[in-house]
Amino acid sequence: MNRTDEKSGIIYTALAYLLWGFLPIYWKLVQQVPAGEILAHRIVWSFLFMAGVILCVRKWSGFIQECKVIIRDKKKLIGITLASVVISINWLTYIWAVNSDQVIQASLGYYINPLISILLGIIVLKERLTRNQLVSFLLAAVGVINLAVSYGVFPWVSLLLALSFGIYGLLKKMVDIGAMFGLAIETMIVTPIAFIYLLAIPDNVGFASSSFLTGTNLLLIGAGVATAVPLLLFASGAKQIPLSMVGFLQYIAPTIMLILGVFLYHETFSRAHLVSFSLIWVALIIYMGSAQRRPLRATR
Repeated sequence: MNRTDEKSGIIYTALAYLLWGFLPIYWKLVQQVPAGEILAHRIVWSFLFMAGVILCVRKWSGFIQECKVIIRDKKKLIGITLASVVISINWLTYIWAVNSDQVIQASLGYYINPLISILLGIIVLKERLTRNQLVSFLLAAVGVINLAVSYGVFPWVSLLLALSFGIYGLLKKMVDIGAMFGLAIETMIVTPIAFIYLLAIPDNVGFASSSFLTGTNLLLIGAGVATAVPLLLFASGAKQIPLSMVGFLQYIAPTIMLILGVFLYHETFSRAHLVSFSLIWVALIIYMGSAQRRPLRATR
């Protein structure tokens, strides 16, 4: 891997996380639409966009072949189906959180996510927990408990986002399908359900609208692009840079989300939030420090 490839990889990966970080602004533009309806549009248009991309890069035969392999492999079929369901839950929770003025909670969820992934690796893949990982996990747990005790409300949004995305990552690791075909197949699996849901909604702002090309509908159609583009950028960039760099860059998105929640959307950021986020930030610093000391593969 030469320096030019690594520089390009950093740019593509950072750009992907920047787009993910600013995604709440996009969902706020369609906040008058119910979260379930936005999700259905996101699924349908993501699949159509990915199908178009696959056709444009002339990989349709490869996509069909991948589908045949998955159909013949029961383990892969179950894994990719579960992945499509889990990521749909994650998307729905995220959209609902943003449009319910809980961007800070969403940010917290994606800060916690790497630590949830550690826990899943221990439970499912029987990976060993290092001392630093244990300290990181305990600090993050204290941070979450502090929020729950301070407000008397369990931070279910943060934990559901972290857990669903962690499970999704675990399933993707077990199934092992490339980003382009993976997103296309995942959205293809749930597209029939999403399409029927949209048709069944009375007076929905999408397919059944009397005036199709409205600003809201164009934004809903654009949800497919908003979903696919950062994922494709990430897939292109992450394989060209060390895992340690990917781990560092991944905190761009929740940091931007936190800034948006506090300064743009004026959500409450109390002393309890500061304490909890501080504990989680310290946990992540310890986690990153331990990751730097472990042998790393050259590319993702």
